Amino acid sequence: MPTSLDDKPLHRGIERVLISEQALAQRVEELGAEIAGHYYGREPLMIGVLTGAFVFMSDLIRAMAIPVRVEFIAVSSYGLATETSGVVRILKDLSRPIEGEHVLLVEDIIDSGLTLRYLLDVLHRRNPASLSLAALLHKEKARAAEIVPDWVGFTIPDEFVVGYGLDVAERYRNLPFVGVYRPDEKPVYSS
Repeated sequence: MPTSLDDKPLHRGIERVLISEQALAQRVEELGAEIAGHYYGREPLMIGVLTGAFVFMSDLIRAMAIPVRVEFIAVSSYGLATETSGVVRILKDLSRPIEGEHVLLVEDIIDSGLTLRYLLDVLHRRNPASLSLAALLHKEKARAAEIVPDWVGFTIPDEFVVGYGLDVAERYRNLPFVGVYRPDEKPVYSS
């Protein structure tokens, strides 16, 4: 589902645009409507997984026509690498209890699934009334942990992607599209 490149220069290491800014905006609006319909009459507590999910979550809550509350949790399993270490650490925990709450965990990408499996287990043990998962991206990966999101924006091939909140070594989060990152490739355009 690659899209054509527009006239904006791409940053070094971005091989191609995988999901355009327009496609992201349209799908996030659709997800917002679907999720709002599911939670109609309730006020979900949306927990964004920092730092990658902040852009997606920001757009998602604006697309939801119901009251929502927002919290953030930060975990780490990548550090500055492009592959997970398999060791998950909570860097910033929630500032309030979630017992009895209708919790929607908002994640940028399901890759190996190890971090999410750990995080969902931690949140489940805190006794929310319900616990659901919305992910912007879900990688097609044969060995991924069995994580089935309640809502997913896009299923993508097993490639390393950046943009729209996703990063490599804290770079590229501000790109308005999702692009395939290939540090060894010559950029299509350089800045």
